[in-house]
Amino acid sequence: MNLTSSIKRATLHEELVERLRNLVIEDVLKPDEKVPEKELCETFGVSRTPLREALKVLASEGLVVLLPNRGARIARVTREELENTFPVIAVLEQLAGELACERLDDDGIASIEKRHNAMVRAYEARDRTAYFQANQDIHNALIEGAENDVLKAHHRRLAARVSRTRFMVNLSDERWAEAIDEHNQMMDRLRNRDAPRLGQLMKTHMMNKFTAHLKALGCDPE
Repeated sequence: MNLTSSIKRATLHEELVERLRNLVIEDVLKPDEKVPEKELCETFGVSRTPLREALKVLASEGLVVLLPNRGARIARVTREELENTFPVIAVLEQLAGELACERLDDDGIASIEKRHNAMVRAYEARDRTAYFQANQDIHNALIEGAENDVLKAHHRRLAARVSRTRFMVNLSDERWAEAIDEHNQMMDRLRNRDAPRLGQLMKTHMMNKFTAHLKALGCDPE
C-alpha cells in the first residue's frame, strides 16, 4: 500500500482522521475491505488507540463500519443511499449558493476565485487529487460563506457519506469537462452576485454528479 509518512504528534487526531478519510475517498482503501490497522499504525507511527479513535469519527460519517471485536471495514454506499442523499445535498448547496451571494464580501469572492483558478490548473494538468481538493475547497467556502450553522452541519454530515462518490465520478473525461464548465458558470454568477441562478446551477451541478456516478456503475438513471 502506497501511504504517506508518519504524523507529527501536535496534530495527531485531526491529521489522522484527515489522512484516513482521504484513503477512503481516493479509493486506496476500498469498499468492504477490512481496515489494516497494524499496517496503518506502522505507517503513521501511532498506536492502535488514536487510530481507533479516528475510525470512530469515520464511522460517524458513514465511511467505515465498526465490527465488534473485529476491527472495522470500509463502508459500501448503496444506490438507494445515493438516491436519498444527493438530492438533499443538492438542495443544501442551492441554498448555500444563494446565501453566499448575498453575504460574501469582495475579499471572500476573490478568495473563492483563487481556489477556482487552482482547480482549473489542476484540471489542465490532469491532476485529479489536486483538482478534487480545490473543488472541495470551493464548495466548502461557499457553505461557509452562507453563514448558516444549521446548513453547514447538515451538509458536512451528508457530504462525508458520499465524498468517495464525488471523487470517483470525475474519472470520466467527458464529465470532468462538463464539471469544469459548470464551475466556470458558477464563478461568473458569483462575481455578478446572481443568487438565484448560482443556487440553481449548484443544485444542477450536484445532480449531474449523481447521474454521472450511476452511469459509471452501469445503471440507467431513472
